[in-house]
Amino acid sequence: MKELRTLLRFMKPYRIHIIAATLSMVVVTAMNIAGPWMIRNLIGTVTDNAGGGVNIERVNFLALALLIIYLLKAISQFGTNYVSHYAAWKILEGIRSHLYNHLQNLSLRFFHDKQTGELMSRVIDDTRNFEQLLAHAIPTVIVNSLMVIGVSTILFTMNLKLALYTLIPIPLLFWMVLKFSKISRPMFREAQKEIAEVNAILQDNFSGIKEIKAFTQEKYESNRTFSRIAAHTRAILRALRLSNAFHPSIEFVSGIGTVIIIFFGGRLALANDLALEDLVAFLLYLGTFYQPITSFGMLNEGIQHALASAERVLEILNEEPEIKDESDAIEIGRADGKLEFRDVSFRYVDNVPVLKNVSFRIQPGQMLALVGPTGVGKTTIANLIPRFYEPDLGQILVDDIDIRKIKLHSLRKQISLVSQDVFLFNGTVKENILYGRPDATDEEIIAAAKAANAHDFILELPEGYDTRVGERGVKLSGGQKQRISIARAVLKDAPILILDEATSSVDTQTEKLIQEALDKLTVNRTTIVIAHRLSTIQQADQIVVLKEGEIIEMGRHADLLEAGGLYSELCKAQNTEQLMAV
Repeated sequence: MKELRTLLRFMKPYRIHIIAATLSMVVVTAMNIAGPWMIRNLIGTVTDNAGGGVNIERVNFLALALLIIYLLKAISQFGTNYVSHYAAWKILEGIRSHLYNHLQNLSLRFFHDKQTGELMSRVIDDTRNFEQLLAHAIPTVIVNSLMVIGVSTILFTMNLKLALYTLIPIPLLFWMVLKFSKISRPMFREAQKEIAEVNAILQDNFSGIKEIKAFTQEKYESNRTFSRIAAHTRAILRALRLSNAFHPSIEFVSGIGTVIIIFFGGRLALANDLALEDLVAFLLYLGTFYQPITSFGMLNEGIQHALASAERVLEILNEEPEIKDESDAIEIGRADGKLEFRDVSFRYVDNVPVLKNVSFRIQPGQMLALVGPTGVGKTTIANLIPRFYEPDLGQILVDDIDIRKIKLHSLRKQISLVSQDVFLFNGTVKENILYGRPDATDEEIIAAAKAANAHDFILELPEGYDTRVGERGVKLSGGQKQRISIARAVLKDAPILILDEATSSVDTQTEKLIQEALDKLTVNRTTIVIAHRLSTIQQADQIVVLKEGEIIEMGRHADLLEAGGLYSELCKAQNTEQLMAV
């Protein structure tokens, strides 16, 4: 019921469609009931006139009535199928959109141990199974319920004793359906889990195809992928083996009802206690009487599949965002750029501190550099400023306002990020730059590209700014991607700028172009720089040196060199490396 309640709230906007489909179903049900009744009347007419000539007018009337019944049934069936499918797919559209938005609002920590392909499977594959429930199962339950009521009324009206005989297989049918439901849903849940694993592996492999080829791991990945596909096949076949045994059993038990009617009804007819037309009508209606339970048994496979998927979707929807706007959070205009950390501590995993009591202050327009060995918390500091994560202790302030009191959207508008690992979307160069400010004009885009030293190489691309960059910018070099990322930050024009090793992993000439672009970008902005090459931060207003999550030194370049601490050692080691490289 929990899964169904969740789905029902998405059905509200399509109440009219659902009502229209239901009314069409009522007409279909009525026509299904009326058809056998016309045939009963025909047999009765022929029997009554067997000795004195057939009533042709009556036969013609019954034939015409039956034609109209079948025509109305066909029209209503079309209405039922199309409208129910339309509503189902529109409801599915709403569920997928809601699920995507919910995932998008979850904190970064949620995605740490989640595979992209597995999440995609929940958004696409698991939700697809809802269509079976919404377009087929629910309408069928409505139609079949009406059918049972209508047919039961007719059967009990015609012959009470024979109608009671038809109820003999019902308890067994219901028991079989309930038993199948209990056993099959875990099997279908396991099958959905396995297809999610397949999607996750495929996504990883397609993204890492270059590494697979470079390390000649094609055979290994083929075997790994095949094993997951085979596991999914085994899981789905286990479920299908059960359902394929269940369906014939349902048919067999339903067939027992026909045997009962022939056995007892035949005796009643021979004893003239039951009219021939009533016996024929009983046999015709019998299929209609058992059909609802039989079809529900058939549909139960799809229902259990859908509910198993609903459980997996609910696991996502029940996840609460770790970071969200507080009730008293405010919007702010363009910030001056003053930034302060007050005794900030943070850990990704319990008992493994990453930052310990970190405190520093940056005035508007100043540059602060974060320096230290790998893994000391430099990037973590950068990630805490836009509230990608929440500190365990302490405060972070922008313009003397605790960032937890600023609405997330408003806070992140104040920050531009240029990182070492540049992510470009599979669109055009122009679309990727526009990500910084979607309403920018072409002139502003070009100005941003020029400021980022990207304009010249963009013009050399096959279609200039309209050139598609491929997935993650695969068609561009690292330096080109970096300069597009800088152009994006220029266009955003935020007062706070975070540069996370933005010049690493590029050649000297490209580094010079990137550094020139960054020098323009940092003017009149509060800038936090995480630098691999210490030569790029010598002009910083403040350098913070971290070790094991703590600040051990803080000051300007010259002062820190003179102090002879860790910063001085890092500079000497880097100078030695450069001399050896020469």
